[in-house]
Formats: sequence, structure tokens, C-alpha cells
Amino acid sequence: MDTTHSNRIQSEAGVRPLTTALKVIAVLDVLAKSSRGMRLPEVARAMELSRPTAYQRLLTLVEAGWVEQDEQSRYRLSMHVCRLAAAALEQADLGTRVMPILEALVHEVKETASLAVLDRGLPCIISRVDSDSVLRAEQKIGTTMSLEGSASGRILTAFADDAALQRLRDSGEKLASEEILAAARADGYALSSGYTQVGVRAIAAPVFDVHGKCTATVSIVMPETRFDLEQVREPLLRAARQITRLQQGEP
Repeated sequence: MDTTHSNRIQSEAGVRPLTTALKVIAVLDVLAKSSRGMRLPEVARAMELSRPTAYQRLLTLVEAGWVEQDEQSRYRLSMHVCRLAAAALEQADLGTRVMPILEALVHEVKETASLAVLDRGLPCIISRVDSDSVLRAEQKIGTTMSLEGSASGRILTAFADDAALQRLRDSGEKLASEEILAAARADGYALSSGYTQVGVRAIAAPVFDVHGKCTATVSIVMPETRFDLEQVREPLLRAARQITRLQQGEP
């Protein structure tokens, strides 16, 4: 959770967050990490609480409509959460939310950074922050890239689940070799081929959703003459982890 705003409120008005409310809301995070509902003892154990305390917090969330019980008496998130998730995406999509992370990345490496997702079977840029350099790669929002040769295409292929990978194969688009894809999975990043855009190099890393699926890539692109793997690799991987945490709703 970003505490910048709340800290500002504290310093200006002496207001503090309700610790009781924070403790109750923390139960939602525990339930969200489970692929199925959880029984009371499981929740109590996961949160290191007594059963009565865990039950009280669960009961509060049930009364508020955030949690429900299934036929096996397991507690699970209610569909109310889906409505709020839809509202969150409507108020600001992923491309908008990652802008501060991309801006910080660009500030650090002094090169252009982008976020890309699969759109009709091809990597598509949905968010981008340009560097201040006069000499820079020109790729606008909405630009699609090669699955085979682009860094983002190689990552989205390498980290695709079985069903998504089959769809990519069935699309007829050429994919990178298994050797390249295996290296991307082992390294946690991929480089562009260098021949899809002459004079331009890129490096991309995967972004994972709450289910562990690779849904996007964050990449850095620059003129080949300035490409330095050691300089950009760690800042890129750090940004990818930050966006993954954002995708997964973690602090």
C-alpha cells in the first residue's frame, strides 16, 4: 500500500489510520492468496491469531459483504470484490498505474521504457515513457512488435502457459527458437534480435498477474550504440518486480 498520502494526512492533521480496520482488511489479503476458500482454523493459523479473533474479523467481512461461506464452511471472497476490481480498472488501467514506475526507470537508465501486452497475438505497447535523449528509438503507444525478434515478444512467448503458447503457435506468427526461449526463462529477461529494427536494441522482462501468469512485459529500448546490458539489466528487473507486485495487489 502506498502510504505517501496517508503520511501526509498524519503530518498535516494528526490523523492516524484505524489499526482495527487495517487488521480486518488484512484478512482479505490472506484469502486472496488461496486458490480455494479457507476454513477458520486455516485463517487463524495463517495470521497467527486465536480462533475467536480470526472469527470476529471474518464475521465483520461477511457482514460487510466482502466475504462469504461456501457449502463446506470455507470462507472465500465474495463477488463484491470483482465489482471493486472492475471499478479500479475503470478509474485507472494498468498502463496508467505503471507510469510512476516507468518514469523512475527512465530517470535511472536514461533510456526509453515501455509496457507491452499481447493484443490479437502480437506484443502491443500500452504505456511508454521517453528518455530526454535526442537520439532515441521511436515506438508509439499502440505499436505492435514481432513475436520472434522483439524482446517483449520473446518474453511473452517464453513465459506463456500451455494454452497461450498453443494459441501463439496456431496464429501462424513465427516464434523464436526454443534455445532463445529457454535462455529467456533461465535469465528472467530477453534481448531483441537486432534485425527487426536496425540500429535499435531492447531488453524486456516479464510481469506476472496474481495467478502467476505472464500478462505483460516491461522493456527498455535504445540505439544499439548505447546498449549496455550491465547498466540496464538490474533496473529493468527491479521495475518488473514492482509492476508484478502492483498487478498482484501487494504493497
